[in-house]
Amino acid sequence: MVPEELKYTQEHEWVVRTDDGADKVRIGITDFAQRQLGDVVFVQLPEVGETVKAGQALGEVESTKSVSDIYAPLDGEVVARNDALDQQPDLVNSDPYGAGWLVVLKLSDPSGVDQLLDAQAYRELAEQE
Repeated sequence: MVPEELKYTQEHEWVVRTDDGADKVRIGITDFAQRQLGDVVFVQLPEVGETVKAGQALGEVESTKSVSDIYAPLDGEVVARNDALDQQPDLVNSDPYGAGWLVVLKLSDPSGVDQLLDAQAYRELAEQE
């Protein structure tokens, strides 16, 4: 499942602009990524107010199989985090594109979203792995 309206990264994260401004994006991990991880048991997220750079680890997802870093897809400031994951980390598995979202970033450069993979390019990447 690869929703057409989202943008994607090589690290299997998705990005979508939020309704409250072109400079804010919601980020999560893809269905492909959560299936590779297995049952998610813990999610560590950055605090609101933290500044992140593209490519920098901004948290991690721990599953029954492994621990994987979550990378910032773009430069920005964390303006929201999904606190529901503190109690229900399995939302990442059951609803990766909805209730399992991770953080919202206020972007330093909103045009960076246009440089990310579209759904077709991401499908091709996932098929190669």
